Amino acid sequence: MKLNYKRTFLVGFAFLSICAFWQMYDAIVPLILTGTFKLNESVSGFIMSLDNIVALFLLPIFGSISDKIKPTKLGKRTPFILFGTIAAVILLELLPIFDNKYAVAPNKTLLVAFVACLGLVILSMGTYRSPAVALMPDVTPKPLRSMANAIINLMGAVGGILYLIITAVMYPKSKTEGLEHVNYQPLFIIVGGIMVVSVALLLLTIKENKLVAENKELEAQHPEWNLAEEDNSGHEVLPKEVKKSLAFLLASIALWFIGYNGVTTWFTKYVASVMGSGIGKASLYLTVATGGAIISYIPIGKLAQKFGRKKTIMAGTILLSSCFAAGYFITTSAKNVTTVMYVVFALVGLAWAAINVNSLPMVVEMCKGSDIGKFTGYYYTASMTAQIVTPTLVGTLMRVIDYRILFPYAALFVACSFVTMCFVKHGDAKVEAKKGLEAFEDMDD
Repeated sequence: MKLNYKRTFLVGFAFLSICAFWQMYDAIVPLILTGTFKLNESVSGFIMSLDNIVALFLLPIFGSISDKIKPTKLGKRTPFILFGTIAAVILLELLPIFDNKYAVAPNKTLLVAFVACLGLVILSMGTYRSPAVALMPDVTPKPLRSMANAIINLMGAVGGILYLIITAVMYPKSKTEGLEHVNYQPLFIIVGGIMVVSVALLLLTIKENKLVAENKELEAQHPEWNLAEEDNSGHEVLPKEVKKSLAFLLASIALWFIGYNGVTTWFTKYVASVMGSGIGKASLYLTVATGGAIISYIPIGKLAQKFGRKKTIMAGTILLSSCFAAGYFITTSAKNVTTVMYVVFALVGLAWAAINVNSLPMVVEMCKGSDIGKFTGYYYTASMTAQIVTPTLVGTLMRVIDYRILFPYAALFVACSFVTMCFVKHGDAKVEAKKGLEAFEDMDD
């Protein structure tokens, strides 16, 4: 049994599309809200938080709906991806139109229209994220899902990088400096095009019904992969021990997102206040961390296959907590960029990859095949809840106590996730080592 890398990369185009969108959304929409519409940071911040709040409810709901509907000619997940993308792209292209018109002739109607359209875009994206992510485990055998998730994450990173490259080329400082208003419509058109092309490639190459049937047939040959049991009425339910593991795993996910997202949210302000440095250095450190994650995804997937997901995650939490602890001492004692700081942030990316690649596969490992969308929603409920809570929580602590609380805060919550992971006894899987001549079967990849 070996992973079909080509197919997994093609499935990853759905996530590439999603990540390209959110990279642009998070970077450009705040600029429009504060620059064009002149909203203050508090109001803009609230509007920007709506996507996490909406996702908290929509992702589990639409993940569960995509589990329960009857397969269409396109499958169960693909229709959500197709129509969700179409709706999102159409609405997305309206945003710069409202922005440009308001810049020429400001009026409240255009502001209301922009915010309403923004809300509809968020709703459209929320309808298909869980189905898009659930497609990977649908077509991938359980023991291979960590490696597959590594590839999916890599494709997501490619989507983000594509956006960054396009933005750097189209909007260098020399072209935007001193302008009262920047026209982002060409950027929105290109990102919308990336989304459409990505989903078109998915539709043309991935035949969901066929691949799902093949995977179900394979899993039927391995009943030991299924952790669910039948109740008195013949329905499959999770045993109490598995439910307990799931609860601790979801708690772990929330805890490490609280720590990690707290740093990524406030690091720019932290660097300015504690080190007296500008946004350039802060962005550089975070870029190094992202780069560390990107180059680690595939190796981490292979390590998880060899040593198991739980051990890989726990090693990642130890490393991440240690890096955040080291970050406190480095940033409070140094005023200039040092090689050690680059190394620490590269290790942050490595640690985050070890955690992120394996956590979703562990969650969906605990469910039966017909509940993958619902359990994907559980994963996002835990992570989104953390991302809603942590900016306000750590921001308040920084204001009341000291800005230097950021890294100890992050290190503590990630360390707590290590503790809760100790109680997770299910959801792990690794491919059994082959013996004799069988070991040579996979050498052609």
